[in-house]
Amino acid sequence: MATIVLYSMNRTAQNTARLCFFPYSTRASIVDSRISFFNNTSVRRLTPLPGARWVPKATGVQFMSNGTAGKTATGRTRRSALLFAGAAAAVLGFVASASHFQRAEMATMITKTEETEISEKCKKFMSPPCTDVKVLEQKKEEMCTRMEMLIMETQAEFCRALEEVDGGMFKVDKWERKEGGGGISCVLQDGKVFEKAGVNVSVVFGNLTEEAAKQMRSRGKVLRGKDGILPFCAMGVSSVIHPKNPHIPTVHFNYRYFEIEEEDGTKQWWFGGGTDLTPTYVNKEDGAHFHNSLKEACEKHHPKYYPDFKKWCDRYFYIRHRGETRGIGGIFFDDLDSPNQEEAFSFVRSCAQTVVPCYLPIVYKHLNDPFSPEEKDWQQVRRGRYVEFNLVYDRGVKFGLATPGSRIESILMSLPLTAKWEYMHEPPKGSQEADTLEVLRNPKEWV
Repeated sequence: MATIVLYSMNRTAQNTARLCFFPYSTRASIVDSRISFFNNTSVRRLTPLPGARWVPKATGVQFMSNGTAGKTATGRTRRSALLFAGAAAAVLGFVASASHFQRAEMATMITKTEETEISEKCKKFMSPPCTDVKVLEQKKEEMCTRMEMLIMETQAEFCRALEEVDGGMFKVDKWERKEGGGGISCVLQDGKVFEKAGVNVSVVFGNLTEEAAKQMRSRGKVLRGKDGILPFCAMGVSSVIHPKNPHIPTVHFNYRYFEIEEEDGTKQWWFGGGTDLTPTYVNKEDGAHFHNSLKEACEKHHPKYYPDFKKWCDRYFYIRHRGETRGIGGIFFDDLDSPNQEEAFSFVRSCAQTVVPCYLPIVYKHLNDPFSPEEKDWQQVRRGRYVEFNLVYDRGVKFGLATPGSRIESILMSLPLTAKWEYMHEPPKGSQEADTLEVLRNPKEWV
């Protein structure tokens, strides 16, 4: 996802970064600044929003998941056989500037190679990683290590971007799970901009419970444990941001990796995740920018990823007992185990790198929007719907609650600080609230 950034930015580049985050509805000129990347000879021109390209097109062969089970022999990471010659070494991050929009402005050149010392990267995280640094360095080629580094980088980048706009600081809470593993919860509560912002990383392992295994088998997983025991490793980064201003939408993202060792010693693995937007008031320009950013990230890997995963998102974040979607969607996928582990990981990384540029411009755009008590009340009602979905339908919450030793505070971090439920609430016809409800009852195409 996000990567460790080289903090080298001259004054001209800083000014360019500021321009990149002006409200995109007011921008008209093209920023004439070019960026080259150490491991990629391509040069990109930064353009104003909407439609800004924040990352270069990745090279390599594009694939579509076919649903086959991904497996690797014990101790080996199954890689794409020469399909990505050199592409896996070229990864993007975001430059930290000294301006108001520090660490959230624009993509810039970085290096990320397998030879980079993990200990140096860890210095930039919100906390030391869940796994001991020496262990990570010894196993740096393994997918579990690469994914843990990725989610730690994503957490650090997103938290610091949010701190820049809010002015507050995240409380960092590192916890351990006695059954194996632990996590780092970063929470900013009752800030100037964000009523509650949580960015959580978890790395847990142990033996899969029968309840959790049953849930996976219901999705078509064939799990063969030895004497009924299924050793597993699961990790991911998850975030939900609830702003104070009802004109700034709530955002959620989650990217995760799951690995199970079967009775014959082989490992079954898959990735999952997505990013989605939940506005209190639907803004067409915001929706187009958000979806365009995700679409560009998806199209680097396969042209069908965005349309397929957009539809999946609309289906997944659906509150069946209300007949409404939770928000205006984004992308969602699960059980991604093809075409190979390297390409699946590369796709997840591209998606995570899109989190800051798809959301922060929207935050800055509405930062000073005035709002009335009535608009705040509508936000509280919509938050009630958010709570209903998370507690009744969300698969991650269900898995967390079914896993022994799970940290309840981190699982329920996604819930807003405040919400309300009004009896038989229905907005007046022709109102902005009614227009929003119409979109949520009839999902639309944004790009």
